[in-house]
Amino acid sequence: MIVMKFGGSSVANAKRIQHVASIIKKYADKKPIVVLSAMGDTTDFLLESADVALNGKVDISKIEKLHYDTADELEISKEAIDSLLTELKALLTGISMLKELTKRTKDYLVSFGERLSVRMVASYLTKKGTPAQFYDAWDIGFLSDSNFMNAELDDSVWSLIPRGLNDYKCNIKKEIPIVTGFLAKDKNGNITTLGRGGSDLSATMIGAAMHVDEVQTWKDVDGILTADPRIVKEAKNVPIITYDEASELAYFGSQVLHPRAMYPVKKTKTTVRVKNSYNIDHPGSLIVPEHLEKLTPVRAITAVKNIQMIEIVSTRMLGASGFLAHIFNVFLKWNISIDVIATSEVSVSLTVAGNLDLTGLLEDLSGIATCSVQKDKAIVTIICDAAHSSAIMGEGMKSLADVGINPDIISQGASKVNISIVCNMKDVITCVKTLHKAHFEE
Repeated sequence: MIVMKFGGSSVANAKRIQHVASIIKKYADKKPIVVLSAMGDTTDFLLESADVALNGKVDISKIEKLHYDTADELEISKEAIDSLLTELKALLTGISMLKELTKRTKDYLVSFGERLSVRMVASYLTKKGTPAQFYDAWDIGFLSDSNFMNAELDDSVWSLIPRGLNDYKCNIKKEIPIVTGFLAKDKNGNITTLGRGGSDLSATMIGAAMHVDEVQTWKDVDGILTADPRIVKEAKNVPIITYDEASELAYFGSQVLHPRAMYPVKKTKTTVRVKNSYNIDHPGSLIVPEHLEKLTPVRAITAVKNIQMIEIVSTRMLGASGFLAHIFNVFLKWNISIDVIATSEVSVSLTVAGNLDLTGLLEDLSGIATCSVQKDKAIVTIICDAAHSSAIMGEGMKSLADVGINPDIISQGASKVNISIVCNMKDVITCVKTLHKAHFEE
């Protein structure tokens, strides 16, 4: 048994749905459980329709056109689509009358994207001779808390999901389950969404709970690559990587799997495979608990653009306990996350997202320290075995020195699988290319 997860771009139109259906059919003998996102721009269209409803008008023409045109091209029934679109119109009518859009209502609204896509794909697969059955995630046991727009799954899902899919596992039901990603319900029956990486989490949660052979997540590249191919044309496939390394890749800019999606498979040591939907026969990349063979020290180079670097200096706090605690408490107060940090006795250099307003934070810090902010920075991260950090940094820093790049911050992560440097935005492409050349091409 396997789980196959396809994102929105994979089911963006009729042609892509037909291609995804052909992939699912090819893996039918492995008893797949399929997890889908919403079609293409559907989520944006839904949010746009809510804005229009707040101004007193109900308009779902874009959503109707996309799904009706796709259904016509696939030559499938519109019955399941019609019932959902009727429900959607009723919801938008309520929003237009109340002139209010709560988080709970927003979750209900965006759920229509995934619910529409699973019905269409299941219908098309069945029409083409591969029996399939759509499921809204709560139908197979996805229960969450009530933190709307960023819900966390309840521990009971570990037993609820196997119960919900037991008939399929035991061959009582033959139809391939096509399940909504990203969605759940709370104990009061309200629809919730699982926030960033929610569809990845849905797939890995099903895979872990069902103890499948592997979870497959289908992308548009040959698995995990040594760098962004849009920056480095010479980027190569990374055949195998650990959970921790994949999490660090995701934290620092790579579109692999969201870090929170790693938790279920780490718990059960379930293998994850990243595959290319445009190159089905390529083995892709495996994400595993640990390396069993000795590999080269560097796995990949990744980058996060548009960050701010804050430098905090306080000679008054020399030798004083609680300096870092005070700083972190201020960041907690303003709900600002830190990405990379380097410290000394009286100074701290760190990075935060580039779109954040730091006015209140800086005012609070001004009582104990002098602060300066530099914008237009980037984080370039080397995903590696940091046990070889001296050799990795020696080679990397020499190559950067040769092209005139001097990092603002150098930081080794506690996980021992990444070394990050902070540089100017204007240098980030050169930095990534230079490091990739040093570690993979020479």
